[in-house]
Amino acid sequence: MGGVSVCLHLSFNAHNLPLSSNCIVMATKKIVKPRGQEPDEWDTKVASELMNLENNNPEWKADLKDLYITAAKEVDVGKTQAIVVFVPYRLLKAYHKIQQRLVRELEKKFSGSHVVVIAQRTILGKSYGRSTKTKGPRPRSRTLTAVQDAILEDLVYPTEIVGKRTRCKVDGTKTLKVFLDNKDQMNVDYKLDTFKEVYKKLTNKEVEFTFFVKQTEA
Repeated sequence: MGGVSVCLHLSFNAHNLPLSSNCIVMATKKIVKPRGQEPDEWDTKVASELMNLENNNPEWKADLKDLYITAAKEVDVGKTQAIVVFVPYRLLKAYHKIQQRLVRELEKKFSGSHVVVIAQRTILGKSYGRSTKTKGPRPRSRTLTAVQDAILEDLVYPTEIVGKRTRCKVDGTKTLKVFLDNKDQMNVDYKLDTFKEVYKKLTNKEVEFTFFVKQTEA
């Protein structure tokens, strides 16, 4: 049994906005899909914007020339929309170097939408070793829990997660409470609902984001 890609769990909205054939051809240079899969409209839209930045802005050319995406999806997060950009895990550090600038540029292009960048990861089930005849245990980074923790880190980057707490309700449901470094509150406060809804779409789990406030001693 193969692994399960996190982005395959999602159910997204689709907008039928026309793209020129030239845009589609250019965009293919910035998308690498699994074998047998064709880029959809949102894949092509985001890839086209990356290609435009690379070709038309000298400041971006060197930064983007070796980067590409694996998928891009739109998520309804209430009053606005979020665009989730999936990138290869091995390129995540390279994206992190330019992520704040890149997110600002993409949010200008997709006016009114929030943009988040998530690494494409594969979850390996408990039967991984038996089903693949692979020696040794499955990598910890590929377990369900590890992948979900990594998604949290990706969602809020570059803001640091300083604590987590699981809250159990009377009806047995659980909500994960994630504490963020409050030094970034001014920059990301308006995106907390987006983080919450995207995480739920990706994992089917409830999460609440808040900022850590250090209590002063009496």
